[in-house]
Amino acid sequence: MLGKVFLYLEKNRMRAAGPLVDDLREHGIAVASVFYTRSDEKLQYVEGYEAAHGTAESDEDSENAEKWTDALYITDSEEAYRALCKQGGHVLPYRHEENGDADFAGALYVIERIEELGYEEIDMAYRRLAGLPWEILTTKRCIIRETTEEDADSFYRIYAEPEITAYMEDLYADREAELAYIREYREKVYGFYGYGMWTVLTKDGTVIGRAGISWREGYAMPELGFVIGVPWQRQGYAYEVCSAILGYAAAELGLTQVQALVMTGNERSSALCRKLGFRFREKVVIEGKEYARMVWHG
Repeated sequence: MLGKVFLYLEKNRMRAAGPLVDDLREHGIAVASVFYTRSDEKLQYVEGYEAAHGTAESDEDSENAEKWTDALYITDSEEAYRALCKQGGHVLPYRHEENGDADFAGALYVIERIEELGYEEIDMAYRRLAGLPWEILTTKRCIIRETTEEDADSFYRIYAEPEITAYMEDLYADREAELAYIREYREKVYGFYGYGMWTVLTKDGTVIGRAGISWREGYAMPELGFVIGVPWQRQGYAYEVCSAILGYAAAELGLTQVQALVMTGNERSSALCRKLGFRFREKVVIEGKEYARMVWHG
């Protein structure tokens, strides 16, 4: 979890960062700041974690620098960016009208209007840089978050039930191949779209299934997918989770239509889709199997 944000900015940019600093502190995030002028960049402050944390607001922070591995660094200095990246830091570069020629090569994100950012955006950027999952939303009984490699064992237990794989593609037989797929999915799908198929957990942390919004090759409409493990079926979880995801798709992703492909014979999923507001559009055949293509309008 994000514990501290370290700002290394040109002096006249510190005021713009003020609202962000206030919001971070309101959320319990420690903030340390060092400014520089273009004629005197004091890069000794960012040559490493220890040096950076040595500029913190108390001696205790400096003495316990090794504890601050949960830090995010924000800088508008190209030199500082490179130094921090070399040390393995999680760095968020800041581009503005006075450093437009700065080379932030390799940056996953580059911020431009720091005055418009708040805790939520910073936490999400930190999670992506640190390889931690985003929590997408919560329902009355569930948490929906990005999938991690640690979820694989639970998925294999869920997919071991024949009625699960009767209507959907199975996991890789080779566990290492499945883990590689999850890692690639996190990087290429979550990293690009910001959404995809997610993990569904009860609020006590038990993985009970998967659900989310993804894109199927050959179709111009995003698709709802879901699977709830047999022990948790017939308890309303699928409806609870999917209705929340559709609301999220409309409100947060700006999606006005979502399709669902239900294999012929899967009456329970078909009934659930109708309950969610999907309407039959057409029959389609994919890899020799017939599906009902149903569409939801937000």
